[in-house]
Amino acid sequence: MTKHEWFDVARTVLASRLIDQIEETELAPSGKVTYQFSARGHELAQAILGQCLRQGHDAATVYYRSRPLVLAAGMTFEEAFAGPLALAGSRNGGRDIGVVHHLPNRHGVTVLPASGDVGAQYTPCVGWAQAIRYHATVLGNESWQGAVAVALGGDGSTATNGFWAALNIVTTLKLPMLFFIEDNQFGISVPGTMQTPGGNIAANLASFNALRIVEVDGTNPEEAERLISKTIDHVREKQAPALLRVRVPRICGHSGADNQSYKTQEQKEDDISRDPVEKLKAMFIRKKYTTEEEWANLVSRVEEEVRAACQAALAQPQPAPEDALALLFDNGTPAKHGGLVSAGIEPPSATGEKQEEGPRVNLIEAVKRTLDYELKHNDRLLVFGEDVGVKGGVHGATVDLQTKHGPERVFDTSLSEEGIIGRAVGMAMAGLVPVPEIQFRKYLDPATEQINDCGTIRWRTNGDFAAPMVVRIPVGFSKRTGDPWHSVSGEAIFAHTLGWRIAMPSNAQDAVGLLRTALRGNDPTFFLEHRAIQDTAPGRGVYPGDNYTVPFGVASIARPGTRATIVTWGEMVHRAKSAVEQTGEDIEIIDLRTIVPWDKDAVLSSVRKTNRCMVLHEDTITAGFGAEIAAVIMHECFAHLDAPVVRLASADVPIPYNKGMMDAVIPTIEKVASELRALIAY
Repeated sequence: MTKHEWFDVARTVLASRLIDQIEETELAPSGKVTYQFSARGHELAQAILGQCLRQGHDAATVYYRSRPLVLAAGMTFEEAFAGPLALAGSRNGGRDIGVVHHLPNRHGVTVLPASGDVGAQYTPCVGWAQAIRYHATVLGNESWQGAVAVALGGDGSTATNGFWAALNIVTTLKLPMLFFIEDNQFGISVPGTMQTPGGNIAANLASFNALRIVEVDGTNPEEAERLISKTIDHVREKQAPALLRVRVPRICGHSGADNQSYKTQEQKEDDISRDPVEKLKAMFIRKKYTTEEEWANLVSRVEEEVRAACQAALAQPQPAPEDALALLFDNGTPAKHGGLVSAGIEPPSATGEKQEEGPRVNLIEAVKRTLDYELKHNDRLLVFGEDVGVKGGVHGATVDLQTKHGPERVFDTSLSEEGIIGRAVGMAMAGLVPVPEIQFRKYLDPATEQINDCGTIRWRTNGDFAAPMVVRIPVGFSKRTGDPWHSVSGEAIFAHTLGWRIAMPSNAQDAVGLLRTALRGNDPTFFLEHRAIQDTAPGRGVYPGDNYTVPFGVASIARPGTRATIVTWGEMVHRAKSAVEQTGEDIEIIDLRTIVPWDKDAVLSSVRKTNRCMVLHEDTITAGFGAEIAAVIMHECFAHLDAPVVRLASADVPIPYNKGMMDAVIPTIEKVASELRALIAY
């Protein structure tokens, strides 16, 4: 680095140290800062890394000890204070703790939204790395050529699922990603030898092909600068992954509440003896960048800036309480990063026109045709998952799509749902439209962390970032059998997963319209395809055309009626129709089509007309989504009801493999008809 760049590093290091000290000794003891995580000991290596990330499309995923890197990326000192103080001028507007950072591109690197979950930063970084390659090679955007993605993490995070999923993906695909592992040998109080054998992740990964591994003393300025910059250059030039094990001391507790009682006095003294600030000062004097007096003057100038920033932050107003209710979903204002709208690209337009004539198709064929058309008309859309490429999906929804659109756009993944969803998050924030497939609802469980984080990105970043995607998942029992692993419906859990929209069509036409709306939308969406109607007669219909869309939150009246209302969705729509035929009663059936948002107005209007209601679904009855609907009906329509609202759903047990046992769990047509007769007779 040049002398000027070294002074930038010194300013970042000194400012980070002073901010930590002010928080630890003044703001936290006075109660103004309630969560404090110091970076003392980690500053130098991060500041040097920040100088290396200036390409324009570089990205970094960070963790709670990454403030020095974020300062180097352009976060102001006032913003740095405002975050932990939870004030209106913080990057997140008071929504999140101040050490869960994000920063739109200011100096050539985008700091992607951090997670409060350890290890959750790795697979979104993979997604950005894969997006670098896609932008440069498939879209032909030369400005992305040579960009890199860097994931910062402590040594403790190398024990997590996310780390190993990311490592597997980037080494098999040879993606331009750097693992920047800051090893201070402690995960809170747990020593590094309990995180990885021998306490050295670099030594343990020596057998990984295509991974350059470098170890560096993160407290030695010249060694750190040389090896960090050379490693970044390698990742840029070779567009291949690397791992840096950066040895650093933690001259502080894990957080402000940690007194480090688990460390010996010798360990604490050793940490202090390796203080990178003192080593940086010694280098500056040795290289005649400054004298002792000039270094002291530099420290004083930085302290003056930092103190002024602290006072400016303290003078900021509190966030408006009602702001906490905004920004969970797209509000029409584009995020700075994430999705087509943020990239200034309008999705293909659709008239909404519906074709009424033509050959009938099943639901799987309807989904495949829609994906095919959208892939053809949106070159930023990618379809991926386990077995979706050559095989065409275990359910057949992607047959021939790889042949038609190429392996860069329709591709298979490793067997890691954490990797599938986490990579989709990073791709989405890089301006692509990811459409991952999860083979069955139960298989999504390993990705729960990424799912939960993804839904709140827009909210947590005060509208700076978004990660629109469409996750396709076959759900429910099949026409042949059930079982506890492949037959989960589980939409109530999705409905409680903040920030996600949910569609669950009951037929091919709605599948086309809802999927197209989701693919052109600006929010993360679950698209649930019921297995029992994927290729059976009840789900079939005329293909409605390539312009057909269905808005979310608008139910369909599957059957009009006056005697009672059935509110349902998915496969249960067809059981409801058969049950009504058995009763011979004039009963209205409402197919919600979307769970989030759900059409409250249509339901309440119908109940006010019929005065009786059954809520029918396949998910388990306790805390199922039907309970939410029933509660709203009771609150809004109590005076109109001539009978209690009936909830009919699966029993609170897993779905059995034996078909006879399955009929004892899932509401049968006969059971629905019996309950309807009782409701009418009440």
